[in-house]
Amino acid sequence: MTTSTTQSRTAGHPDVPATMRAAVLQRQGDMAMETLPVPQLDADQVLVQVSAVGVCGSDVHYYEHGRIGDYVVDHPLILGHELSGRIAAVGSAVDPSRVGQRVAVEPQRPCRKCKQCKAGRYNLCPDIEFYATPPIDGAFAEYVKIQSDFAYDIPDSVSDEAAALIEPLSVGLWACERAQIKPGSRVLIAGAGPIGIIAAQAARAFGATEIYVSDIAEDRLAFALEHGATHALNALTDRVEGLDVDAFIDASGAPQAVRSGIKAVGPAGRVILVGLGADDVELPVSYIQNREIWLSGVFRYTNTWPLAIQLIADGKVDLDILVTGKFALADSEEALKAGKQAGQLKAVVYPGR
Repeated sequence: MTTSTTQSRTAGHPDVPATMRAAVLQRQGDMAMETLPVPQLDADQVLVQVSAVGVCGSDVHYYEHGRIGDYVVDHPLILGHELSGRIAAVGSAVDPSRVGQRVAVEPQRPCRKCKQCKAGRYNLCPDIEFYATPPIDGAFAEYVKIQSDFAYDIPDSVSDEAAALIEPLSVGLWACERAQIKPGSRVLIAGAGPIGIIAAQAARAFGATEIYVSDIAEDRLAFALEHGATHALNALTDRVEGLDVDAFIDASGAPQAVRSGIKAVGPAGRVILVGLGADDVELPVSYIQNREIWLSGVFRYTNTWPLAIQLIADGKVDLDILVTGKFALADSEEALKAGKQAGQLKAVVYPGR
């Protein structure tokens, strides 16, 4: 991202420090605390003092493997893209009254000029800059910068943790939108991890009346039944083929779950692939063709934050129940490892601690 002079920062608050603490991925499996300059603002940006950061599976993957597909950690990188905070300063083109507002951050910067952006598909912008995706730094830091219109005001009733988890909620909302979930829909979701639980809650908020969730972990299935699902299926013993659902959302990335889930979809139904798994998966092509099943991947989201904030404020989605571990910034490495522990769903890092 480009930088500018300090005059943009001082337009918001003259007491913003010159440096900040950040937890930095030095290389695969190696995190370290560093003192770095506080980001300088472009005219249309705000400086956000980070309150909470959720740990995503992609953060863990970068930590453990040093890459995701073509994105390689070849220089130190700040992880974290699920975040909330408070505006500490504003760029010269931003209303100074925004200083002090609590916000949820949509962690991306599209070019706003390309064919995809102009068509409203800014998530597919070829030049998009996304937090914690090499070479763009993320939010395991005390401060971040973002375009003002991608920092959304949140009401006092929405916790810092829930505001941070609007990012994964947006994935669930986008998946349900792509799946055309509507009142009366029947949907199958593979995977009862955080995204699967969130997708179940999103489907319920969209009006789905039957929400099947499959997984191999009984404790996660029980949790899913308490928070969105109407039916729980053990993927090792229960067959999903023939359920004749309107939509199947895969949040597992498991090839077998994808194949069996497709065969659970009725004619003209929809299949949405969310989970990260193998690059290539064998699919039941004749089943897809003969039933005219519509299949799509999901790549992030567009224009989901306003709806997400409203659903949380109205009590239709509960994200606070996902938080099972809380960590100080200096303990970010432990937060990245927390997901392997029994009973853990979502770890949250607090840069102010």
